[in-house]
Amino acid sequence: MNYTYLLTCRDGSFYCGWTNHLAERVKAHNEGRGAKYTKSRRPVRLSYYEAFDTKEEAMRREWAIKKLSRREKERLVEEFQKTQGNSSERRENMGKNRR
Repeated sequence: MNYTYLLTCRDGSFYCGWTNHLAERVKAHNEGRGAKYTKSRRPVRLSYYEAFDTKEEAMRREWAIKKLSRREKERLVEEFQKTQGNSSERRENMGKNRR
């Protein structure tokens, strides 16, 4: 499975990326190994994700989300949290038992 994800950083900014190991990627961001942008904005919180069959689909969605305005990203997160509940722990632990 491939994922497009949106993190909320400590300073309130958003970071969007894609990965095929969501839980490990979020952990890497929080350990300062994820991206230069998030390294100085830790801790980060997984606020949104979508799953895709191919990395190409995930990368296309990442590109589309990066083009959204801040307000549009906020709406995306709000709608996601309504449908998924507010359990960030469940989202951060997702995928840990995949193999």
